[in-house]
Amino acid sequence: MLSERQQLIRDMILYRHNLKISELSQTLEVSEMTIHRDIKPLIEEGLIMKTYGGLTLIRDQSIHRVEEDECVYCHRKCDDRLVYRIILLNGERENACCSHCGILRHRQLGDEVAQAICTDFLTGTTISAHLAWFVLDTTVHIRCCYPQVLVFETKEYAENFVKGFGGKVLTFSEIMKSFPQHLKLSCKNS
Repeated sequence: MLSERQQLIRDMILYRHNLKISELSQTLEVSEMTIHRDIKPLIEEGLIMKTYGGLTLIRDQSIHRVEEDECVYCHRKCDDRLVYRIILLNGERENACCSHCGILRHRQLGDEVAQAICTDFLTGTTISAHLAWFVLDTTVHIRCCYPQVLVFETKEYAENFVKGFGGKVLTFSEIMKSFPQHLKLSCKNS
């Protein structure tokens, strides 16, 4: 049975196909030696093989196909009011059920992301994630992944929401920098 961290590594390699040990170490906030121990069962399973400084997916593996209305990160059904859409440089599109999963997936993909689109929590307006304001640690429960991340079109909307329901307002660049320190790299039901 794989540990939670091993399952995260497995999921990441299935989606990215190639990962650096140093990147995994930094993202998961463990030593590179711990990553080497964690990947041993995945190598024995024949899922991955070690490469210089990293790992790669063995190409003949059957990759779980994600349906359009299914979260690419946690596999929940997507709700259009919360969905975080990612458009890759190669033109492919991915949907995450919420901004929590969307940010985690966005970080996994890194420079492969051409654009990310999300929906304002209050107005339902579609906006670029790069221009959005994100609220963390609010007391409102949206019945999706936890800890929750809510999206707002303007700083004013986000700040007014925080006045009533608590939380912290962050820009896109701030949430991308602080996300691993602030949130666990997994989804938990609320």
